[in-house]
Formats: sequence, C-alpha cells, structure tokens
Amino acid sequence: MITRLDQVIDKLKSNEKKRLVAAYANDSHTIGAVNDAVELGIVDATLVGDQAEIEKTCKEHNFDISRFTIVHEPNELKAAQKAVELINNGEGDMIMKGLVSTDKYMKAILNKEKGLMPPKAVLTHVTVMENPNYHKLLVVSDVAVIPLPDLNQKIAITNYVIKVAQSLGIEKPKVAIIAASEQVLPKMDACVDAAIISKMADRGQIKGAYVDGPLAIDVAIDKESAEIKKLDSMVAGDADCMVFPNIESGNVFYKVNTKLAKAELGAMVMGAKVPAILSSRGDSVKTKLYSIAMAALVASK
Repeated sequence: MITRLDQVIDKLKSNEKKRLVAAYANDSHTIGAVNDAVELGIVDATLVGDQAEIEKTCKEHNFDISRFTIVHEPNELKAAQKAVELINNGEGDMIMKGLVSTDKYMKAILNKEKGLMPPKAVLTHVTVMENPNYHKLLVVSDVAVIPLPDLNQKIAITNYVIKVAQSLGIEKPKVAIIAASEQVLPKMDACVDAAIISKMADRGQIKGAYVDGPLAIDVAIDKESAEIKKLDSMVAGDADCMVFPNIESGNVFYKVNTKLAKAELGAMVMGAKVPAILSSRGDSVKTKLYSIAMAALVASK
C-alpha cells in the first residue's frame, strides 16, 4: 500500500509509461514538472503551445527539449482544444493544464461535440493529501469544482475517491461522508445524504469500500475522538477518504492543510475520459509533479 506521495513515483517506474498532453505549456512551472516526470521515467509528454516560447523557456532553465513532442499552437483556447483532440485521437492518456486559464481549459474538456465528457458524467476534483500529522494519505473531494453537490453527485464523488484510493493499493478503503455532526439530523441535508450513501454501501449499491456517515471531521480522522464518542465504525478514526458536503468545507480543509500543516498533495479532475490535471498556475513544481504522478497512476487502472 502506498502511504506517501513519493512512493507513487516509485510505483510508476515499474508500470508502462503513460502519455501526458499539456495544454498551453509555455511556462517554466508546467514544463519543469513535466520535465521532472519524463526524467523520472514515469510519463512520455506532448507539450501543446507556442513553440518559440517553449524553446525559450527550455533554454532558460536548461530543460532538454528533445524529451518532449512539441505541437505548435500559440492561441490559448486553441491549444486547449488541440490537447483535447490529441486525447480523443488516442495520443494521450491524461491531460494537464498549463498556462491556459481554467475557464478555457474546462471549456475545451466540456465541449459537447469535441470534448472529453462521457454521457451523464460528473466532473469532480479529487485531491490526494500527505499531511505530516496523519498516518497515511487522505483522498478528499470536492474542494474545487462542484459548489453544492446533490445526492447523485455525492454518490459519484464517493465512487471516484474509492477508485483513487484503490489505485494507491488500498484494497477496501474507508470512506467518511463528512457533515457537522455524526448524528443523523433530519434537518441537515448533509447528514441525511451521508446516511443514505452509507446505507447504499451497506446494501452493495456502492462497492469496494467501507463507507460511513454522517461523520464529523474529528471522529473521521482521530481515533481518540471516535472512542470518546463511542462510535462503532469501521471508518471512524482511520479514514482513507473524505467526501465533503460542499465546496466551502472542502476548500477550507484543503487550504488549512496546505498552508498551516504544510501538507503535500497531488490533485486531478475525475469524470472525463481521462484524468485531467487542474493545477493552479501558482502551484509549486512538486505539487504539479505529484499531480502528474497521481493522474498516471489512475490512468493505469
């Protein structure tokens, strides 16, 4: 079982390499992360963007440009569309956001005729987090895409986090459906939805995981809190995954972990035909590298 993000890279070195396509990859952070991934032997890479800018960036940072396939497209939106086209043509196993703005990147992915969306798919952002104060990796969702997921979207999110956790070698992950309380309170939608999802898992409608909820975040990840509250649960105090009730709670958790606890992470959007890396333009090279690694791991399944 993988318990640290650097172990993902070690695991990938023994797998068949996947092809990454980076959209509008003109910037040093994107090219630097892709260069590291290629150098480590975990992916092959195609950079779509302004060839002159890519060559200039590679020269400035001593990146070996011969490691990449370059597809010249200097227009931001067209570069994203071209990257999607390459995926649809079977020339890539995952897609990555470069310097292109998020709205243009997502517009290309969501295009009904030429995008990457299967019918009725739910797009969600999944983060794999390594917090120095927790004993294993945490798979959390959604912190960036769906503002207020309804019950069907939460079911889809639950299945996505299970898939990602299983790619980490966790045979039957423990999934906590988060709410403000571990009591089933009928007036709180988050509690009601969590109880429904938990019972669906009990009945085999959600497979491959222990699922429990509602669980407050303290009892989800802290054994002592679970024991004090006398919770009899396979998940409480030892969660592998957490599904948040809304984007505010997920996003606050994400940022508190990264900024105050100095957690490392890899993240991607699930639900498209291939994993889609949606790193912020301000994310570090290490975060982008771990995101590439996680996308490659999921694409291998």
